Amino acid sequence: MAIPHRLVEVRMSAQHVMVLTGAGVSAESGLPTFRDPLTGLWERFNPQELATPDAFRDDPSLVWGWYEWRRMKALRALPNPAHEAIRSLQEKVRRLTLVTQNVDDLHERAGSSPVHHLHGTLAHPYCSRCGAPYSFPPEIPEEPEEGRRVAPPPCAECAAHVRPGVVWFGESLPEREWDIAERAAQDCDVFLCVGTSSVVYPAASLIEHAAANGAVTIQVNPNSTSWDDRVSHDFRGPAGVVLPALVAGCSLR
Repeated sequence: MAIPHRLVEVRMSAQHVMVLTGAGVSAESGLPTFRDPLTGLWERFNPQELATPDAFRDDPSLVWGWYEWRRMKALRALPNPAHEAIRSLQEKVRRLTLVTQNVDDLHERAGSSPVHHLHGTLAHPYCSRCGAPYSFPPEIPEEPEEGRRVAPPPCAECAAHVRPGVVWFGESLPEREWDIAERAAQDCDVFLCVGTSSVVYPAASLIEHAAANGAVTIQVNPNSTSWDDRVSHDFRGPAGVVLPALVAGCSLR
């Protein structure tokens, strides 16, 4: 893929690059997105039955089982060229802040660090009552059938149900991660938005902050979004194809 010469110049002079990734990046590793009109998770499941505190209180085994199904799929997935390209970019630029809306650990397994998870992570559940962290056994169990109930483990501190470590509808984003993301969006001179529909707030406001502060904004998405005509550069295509081309030959130190 040919990259405009002006963008190469911008990339070479960047002081702080912020990367925001969404479900489209993980989809290229075989993980389903939420809003795809044919295969999206919310086309097949009711979020009010699976992704709210009330849903977990009413039927913890159903909710825990569904998230275990998602966790097993994520554990069996592999980082794709988009994850590898972001890790490579992180090694080349003067400063890079990586923020993701994804709850898997594919960025970490590709070698990126730190990774700021706005919506939590499947890998770090915690007690629904006292908040104590819970560690999964090292063995990877068999992937449960989609929709099968699995009893959540009890908390070692207070015996209440352990809950998935994700942000549910109606819950606030983790304060520290959001603060890092918001500050980076206001400070960066290049903002790279990859594989996200840019409709989920408050995460979608990050590109608005970056644009308002004069950053060069770059969108990479296989589908049209509301930002197509507002970003500095819009690349329509899979992240695993576009990102390696953007990073190729980049030496920013």
